[in-house]
Amino acid sequence: MLILWLTFARLLPVVVLDARGAPLPAPLSFWQTVAAFELRMSITRHQTRSAPDSPASAGAPKVHVVTFGCQMNKYDSELVEGRFRRRGYATTESMDDADVLLFNTCSVRDHAEERTWSWVGELKRAKERRPDLVIGIMGCMAQRVEEEVFKRAGHVDLVAGTRQFQNLPHMVDQVRERRAAQGATQATSRLVATETSDDVHVDRTDVPFEGGSHAYLAVMRGCDLSCTYCIVPTTRGRVRSRNLEDLLREVRWMVAGGVRVITLLGQTVNSYGEDFDPPTGDESRGTGRQGRPSLADLLRHLQEVEGLARIRLITLHPSYVTRAFAEAIRDCDKVERFLPLPAQAGSDAILRGMKRGYNLDLYRRRADILREIVPDIELGSDWIVGFPGEEEADFQGTLDFLEEQQFLVNYVFKYDPRPGTHADERLANSVSDAIKKERNQRLLAAAERVQRGRCERVVGQDVPAWLERVSERDPGLLLGRTLSGMPVSCPGPTDWVNSQRIVRLDTATPFGVAGFDVPAPA
Repeated sequence: MLILWLTFARLLPVVVLDARGAPLPAPLSFWQTVAAFELRMSITRHQTRSAPDSPASAGAPKVHVVTFGCQMNKYDSELVEGRFRRRGYATTESMDDADVLLFNTCSVRDHAEERTWSWVGELKRAKERRPDLVIGIMGCMAQRVEEEVFKRAGHVDLVAGTRQFQNLPHMVDQVRERRAAQGATQATSRLVATETSDDVHVDRTDVPFEGGSHAYLAVMRGCDLSCTYCIVPTTRGRVRSRNLEDLLREVRWMVAGGVRVITLLGQTVNSYGEDFDPPTGDESRGTGRQGRPSLADLLRHLQEVEGLARIRLITLHPSYVTRAFAEAIRDCDKVERFLPLPAQAGSDAILRGMKRGYNLDLYRRRADILREIVPDIELGSDWIVGFPGEEEADFQGTLDFLEEQQFLVNYVFKYDPRPGTHADERLANSVSDAIKKERNQRLLAAAERVQRGRCERVVGQDVPAWLERVSERDPGLLLGRTLSGMPVSCPGPTDWVNSQRIVRLDTATPFGVAGFDVPAPA
């Protein structure tokens, strides 16, 4: 299952902490842009923000992108906006001002798709008022349902799959050309492109980076695993790792544009490089299988990028944890000591049914490697409750494994059958909704108890914290993360944002820590 960290629900009711560590509610206005920092109770949504005005943008056509789902989708939307800017478009925060309106979609859960359909349905009247408006659906849902989009939303003009993003400006041009043809109708001007054999070209270095101090970087695309509940291999295609030099070039471009923190993205990010051909002859050798480049090699290169302060990773798979990877984390002080390493279940029988590719013993051994080499590492996990065939003993195993491994962060999902997956087509959904709900609540309670214990361990310590932004609720409060990935709040001036401070922790909740700045010795 693709869970790109910190984005999906059902999540624990967490996020922003006040000065004493108490969680604050997140804004839920339907039409507002949703801030990316908080964890939240529904599928994350991002919307285009206007780029700075320039003489070149005066009178330019405008594009607006609404993004549902994971960080990979957010990254892809930034690529799309860059492609349109290259073609002379300006980005706009206003959907009403947009000439092109795109929805980047998610298929991990049915709720994510229904939110897209709801938003798109609201635009039918807008299209009647503005027939020149081009509306497009792209991303995972577009890849999954393809031309079904037009049956449910006849006012949509184009559908672009997960490896067609670079072609969207050209597709918009084609739609407009077809509209201009004699006798054209809405049906004859539509376009669908869902081929997954293409590479997604991402070079943006000829335009300034405008994404702020934190950026996402997709180091690979696709997934070669076959988890029975997951739609991602169908919607994202086979694994394609990106060339290491291309990645370093993009990172340097981001840092030159003000980025200090980068999150590396991949469906199984620690399998980076596994799809490369092994080196031959005098070719340089990496630390991966048969000398291939690996994520460990990439981390060591990124450690040397001047101006980059923090490196985060989303999401990992136990099967690809190696000693070389753990040693790279140990040796690279820019890499956060928090890893999302989903276990999904605490029962070998359920893990076999999920086709996760490991059992509990292997997971333990890989977690032990990380903890041996990086003693201050913290792990997080996703959990699925109510998977087909889950008995009470299986669920008790999940409770026990959570307690044993002491995960700092836990995301709990009730099993949601996805059309087109092995589990949906061949496994009976045998656990009732009532039992799923009850187990979901028990696991959330257990997770909260364990998380509180992990956070209370560090109270009284002085820890390095990267402060990322000012609290929306209290302008005197700064929010950030410790090196071990704990959300932290600390009173301080705004000029501390995008800097590391030493924070003395005095408060803990299940969802993070709070404290105060420790002045440097005179």
